[in-house]
Amino acid sequence: MSISSLAAWDRVAKEVEKVRERLLKTARTLEAACVPYCVIGGNAVQVHVGRVDPAAVRNTRDVDILLRRVDLPRAIVAMEAAGFIYRHADSIDMFLDGRGTKARDAVHVLFANEKVRQEYLLPTPDVDDCDDGIDFRTVSLEALLKLKLTSFRKKDQVHVLDMLDVELIDASWVEKLPPGLGERLQQLIDDPDG
Repeated sequence: MSISSLAAWDRVAKEVEKVRERLLKTARTLEAACVPYCVIGGNAVQVHVGRVDPAAVRNTRDVDILLRRVDLPRAIVAMEAAGFIYRHADSIDMFLDGRGTKARDAVHVLFANEKVRQEYLLPTPDVDDCDDGIDFRTVSLEALLKLKLTSFRKKDQVHVLDMLDVELIDASWVEKLPPGLGERLQQLIDDPDG
């Protein structure tokens, strides 16, 4: 590898570590303030996939958490005391990781038991639908799958394909899912290359 290639890999590794540090700082902050939360999104996929095959884990650029709307004011106080900056922009609630950071360097908030978009088939799960981990609480596998199939953007489809690839889920899950979501899972099973 050339020096510039090594430098690029070092920058990538540093950015991955920043996301991890942001996640852990968020978890510690919310737990210390007794604010119920749950890690969702790409970090939750990392946890579940990594338990089966660490080599199959994909990096993610931000942190996504689930909070109950009623707990947002306490979360804001706690997170701002820890150095985060609360922002609500374009109907998205987030905590920027300090001054001068961008939305991609944020902790994004979804609200428990609410639809992210009106057209979504299901609301988000409750923060109680989580597994306690060593460092943070992570949405359960079933709830994560429902979130990914409800949103069904390209990156969500890739996350579901990763879960299929490491055999966290399989075709037997199709029948366990609500109408609409089972069909989406079957679509990915039948045509993983889209």
